[in-house]
Amino acid sequence: MLDPAIAAVRLAVRTALAPLEGSAATVLVALSGGADSLALAAAAAFEAPRLGLRVASVTVDHGLQDGSAEVAARAAEQARMAGVADARIVRVEVVAEGGPEAAARTARYAALREAAAETGAVAVLLGHTLDDQAETVLLGLARGAGAGSLAGMAPRRDERGLAWIRPLLAIRREQTHGFCEASGLEPWHDPHNADARFSRVRVRRAVLPVLEAELGPGVALALARTAEQLREDNEAFAEMIDETIEDIVEHIEAGIAISVSALAANPPALRHRIIRHVAQSEFGASLTRTQTLEVARLVSDWQGQGPIDLPGFVADRRGALIAFTARSTEQGSEEQGSAG
Repeated sequence: MLDPAIAAVRLAVRTALAPLEGSAATVLVALSGGADSLALAAAAAFEAPRLGLRVASVTVDHGLQDGSAEVAARAAEQARMAGVADARIVRVEVVAEGGPEAAARTARYAALREAAAETGAVAVLLGHTLDDQAETVLLGLARGAGAGSLAGMAPRRDERGLAWIRPLLAIRREQTHGFCEASGLEPWHDPHNADARFSRVRVRRAVLPVLEAELGPGVALALARTAEQLREDNEAFAEMIDETIEDIVEHIEAGIAISVSALAANPPALRHRIIRHVAQSEFGASLTRTQTLEVARLVSDWQGQGPIDLPGFVADRRGALIAFTARSTEQGSEEQGSAG
């Protein structure tokens, strides 16, 4: 009989790849060598040919640990044992800007994009599991990052003709380990996964077990369900904003303006999202909750307050409009001079 873990992982991968069936496309597995990505690679190697697809894998060697080259070589060897004929290794240089985790992630995703282009892949498969999703939601909750962060990782995200797909978001970590054991595969155990310096490790090894012990089993499942529900809400809000924003904005010199009455007619949740959307789309700025509320006060609590300085732009009320204008070079120089 087929091992239940193997059956569950294969089904998840088959379901995720079904929209590509018969296209003769290539899918690329991001393979670290750990149990999650190794199970994903093996399941993809089994399912992809049955759907008329080709599969390749790429292991990114960040060079941050002793023996990383050997770890990468071992991961590629395991992938070939599992049926992935094209198992590649890419060495990257990690520039430590924004912290080691963020820098490694930036280098890794750049390497995955390049490998996808080289192989002609239409999709990159990522091995995040339900447990990873639960950890992401808890971290977002602790940071007060809002509904967008609590929505966690999307099962699929399309980017310039390349799909980023996470087939295992409904699969538990214990199932990927069971898959590898039943398949005779030997996953790599990343020592960083036991390093308490990393917040995700502390959530994994301390916070979630305590929640499970005190609140009962099923906390991780509940957190993953919460992410799914919030993601649906976010998608609905995004559609509402797209439909609304064209009717309430107008272009002005060096920026964009929104009708005060139109903003006031919307509920706060939608009003705040419109403000954040304009900040992001027009100026590439991610507003904090406090910044968003300050801009919203120009609509809901207008007391004659002056312009609000925000990252890269200024928001101020001009009669019946809220104007968002790019901060001039002179303004930026004056602020830096004053700060000095």
